[in-house]
Amino acid sequence: MPIDGSSETPAGGRSPARLCGGPLPRRGVLTAGMLGAGLQALGNRGWGAGGLSLADLFRVRDAQASETPADDTAVIFVWLPGGPPHLETYDMKPEAPAEFRGAFRPIGTNVPGMDVCELLPLHARCADRYSIIRSISHDFADHGGGHKRFLTGRAPKEPTGFVNDFPMAGSFVSRFRPPQIRGLPSYTALVDGGRAHVDTFSFGAAYLGTSHTPFIVDGDPSTATFGVPSLSMPEGMERRLADRAGLSKSLDRLRRDLDSGSGLRARDTFDAKAIEILTSTAAHNAFDLSRESDAVRDRYGRHRFGQRALLARRLVEAGTTFVTVVMEHPGGEMPHNCCYNWDSHAVNCHIFDDAKWRMPFYDQAVTALVDDLYDRGLDKRVLLVVTGEFGRTPRIENQVGTQTKVRQPGRDHWPGAQSVLVAGGGLRTGQVIGSTDSRGGYPKDRPLSPNDLWATVYSHLGIDQELSVPDLAGRPMPILPFGEPIRELLG
Repeated sequence: MPIDGSSETPAGGRSPARLCGGPLPRRGVLTAGMLGAGLQALGNRGWGAGGLSLADLFRVRDAQASETPADDTAVIFVWLPGGPPHLETYDMKPEAPAEFRGAFRPIGTNVPGMDVCELLPLHARCADRYSIIRSISHDFADHGGGHKRFLTGRAPKEPTGFVNDFPMAGSFVSRFRPPQIRGLPSYTALVDGGRAHVDTFSFGAAYLGTSHTPFIVDGDPSTATFGVPSLSMPEGMERRLADRAGLSKSLDRLRRDLDSGSGLRARDTFDAKAIEILTSTAAHNAFDLSRESDAVRDRYGRHRFGQRALLARRLVEAGTTFVTVVMEHPGGEMPHNCCYNWDSHAVNCHIFDDAKWRMPFYDQAVTALVDDLYDRGLDKRVLLVVTGEFGRTPRIENQVGTQTKVRQPGRDHWPGAQSVLVAGGGLRTGQVIGSTDSRGGYPKDRPLSPNDLWATVYSHLGIDQELSVPDLAGRPMPILPFGEPIRELLG
């Protein structure tokens, strides 16, 4: 399914453009970086052609102020767009016929009876620190519909396209759980370069308003040139930061300007808040990966997946409430028979060769994050969720690849079953929740929906899912229309 919203059926008849195609051009969209929430292309939505400044965000948010729970819990939400194959990760079926089970075998973990794919050996070592949910499903096989259904907890009005009908869960977190530390964004999304549009992955806030879209930071944090891009700022500030050599240099120069009395002054208290974030020591430190030791950075992996996961840990440790980590392309040169993200149709990639290339990066990044949360004493405060929008078809398809021009195996979209990893949050770990039938097609026991997962997340954050906010017509809308916290996870 392409990010432009064209439809793609789960078993044939696809549009030639696919989600696997990689980053889109910016197309003149305002790039939102650190502290710059995905506010691109808002000119045609009544906000003015120039976009919103950070000060404008604070004006809107001030009008929507809400009570903040006393605790400082947080969530890291790892998003795997395209749909990871559950039969090649956490729900293998070694006894199924060959056309279902695939090329890989399960391996045991440090939890008796709990298996994962042989391509995930680091997962096997720390299975006691996470749980796997195997029985989540929904009804939307299109990427757009799947994103919207999973991320909002509601059936989308339009089953294709990525513009939200309802707020993404992170937007509700932004609305009801602002950060405990001044100068930090409450809701951040870390994405590949060229993916900084709020509608690329259905991260929109819908009727909550643009002040509750994520602060999007795009780029590759594993590179020496990584820095936080500019944004629409109060008058005079962008000119002063135009010659950026990176985050540290930009913020240090702005601090010097302010200290020297060079005339850069806040227009009002909202501008002062904007300047506070841009000059915040907390934000500066949180986004500065050079403060981590080489050993820690190496443990996560010097690639997009690993360094983005490490950056998420730094953000929640500093006080950010909700961080979305998008893991698409791990970085480096992609083999010609592999896919940009997890959309492993046969026309896109050779699914087993793609897994051999992709899984080591994923295995390293996710397990380093799991272990780091526990080793640093964050396992009660921070909940980790790892998922995509759906699973992949149990039966393997074979088609001619667009790039390879040879017949190769793949799996199509499958919302009938998917696997989700959860860790931390003070939850019970080292267990498998639910199961699927013998071929991995549908839940066999303990059927769950994305809403049950979000109910668990909201419970961890101390947010009452029955709280209501008005939609654009003034009708009260609950945060989550249905769903129960997953009892097996509750400590």
